[in-house]
Amino acid sequence: MTHAMEHCQRRWWKRPPVWFIAIAAVMLLSVAAIERIDKPVDTMPVERNTPQGYDLAFREVAIPTENGKHLLGWFIPAAGSESAPAVAVLHGWGSNAGMMLPLAPPLHRAGYAVLLFDARNHGQSDGDGSSSLPSFAEDLEHALNWLALQPDVDVARLAALGHSLGAGAALLVASHRDLAAVVSISAFADPESNMRRFLASNHIPDFPIGTVFRYVKQHTMGYNFSDIAPRNTIRKIRYPVLLVHGSEDETVPVADAKAIYAERPGENVRLVILPGGHDLTQQVERHTGELIDFLDEATGRGRGAQSGSSDR
Repeated sequence: MTHAMEHCQRRWWKRPPVWFIAIAAVMLLSVAAIERIDKPVDTMPVERNTPQGYDLAFREVAIPTENGKHLLGWFIPAAGSESAPAVAVLHGWGSNAGMMLPLAPPLHRAGYAVLLFDARNHGQSDGDGSSSLPSFAEDLEHALNWLALQPDVDVARLAALGHSLGAGAALLVASHRDLAAVVSISAFADPESNMRRFLASNHIPDFPIGTVFRYVKQHTMGYNFSDIAPRNTIRKIRYPVLLVHGSEDETVPVADAKAIYAERPGENVRLVILPGGHDLTQQVERHTGELIDFLDEATGRGRGAQSGSSDR
């Protein structure tokens, strides 16, 4: 009996069963997919323009964040000597602060101090493992903390503005932190459906690789997708929120914005749908009147616009 068992074991290692090979292949492919999606993006092109290109006075800043890392960015103070309301601006996945620069001039003209910064693994900021919605939110928290310490910033009138993944991070931060307002541009409704779209666009099968990927991602983040989903975090926000989305967005369908809006906790949330795709920076720049009205009303600087939905 013992001889037969030893013989069987030797044969098993020489000829692994099909199920073992299949599981090993799925795990290897899942790891490859995770590395492909979660790899640091510091090799992506960095926008070399600075606020100087827009004739804005600024200073370069290095903001401490998690794990001893630093976020590099630009602080554009408001004109005048009095403390002013301020907006922290966060880009999306694979982008950088330079891509958000077109929003700085209208905000500055309206009397706002502006902080644009690169999240970890992006632009000129430090690398630090993989990027995720929670890691973006951590960086935004540290950026807001830094803003609150500036003598020319009114700590009671801080706002956050984010694009795409940065928008999801802004809504997550806003769900547990008091701010004057939050602006979300092109946010997805929940990470799981967004991940399914991303896997499909990269020709990665949802099952079984996607299933393994979602499990591993939630484990490494330390969060369940449902806990950080914008359609859920918006329910906890009790101050003004502006949701902006492109009607032709093929990366994150406009239906996601409507799903987030449907979960709003009250009339403090406004939805604006603009013509355009996922990168709405230029479109928002052309519709700054509504953005400034919203911020002015939220920070007590003007009457602003009424809450509700707009499909202009």
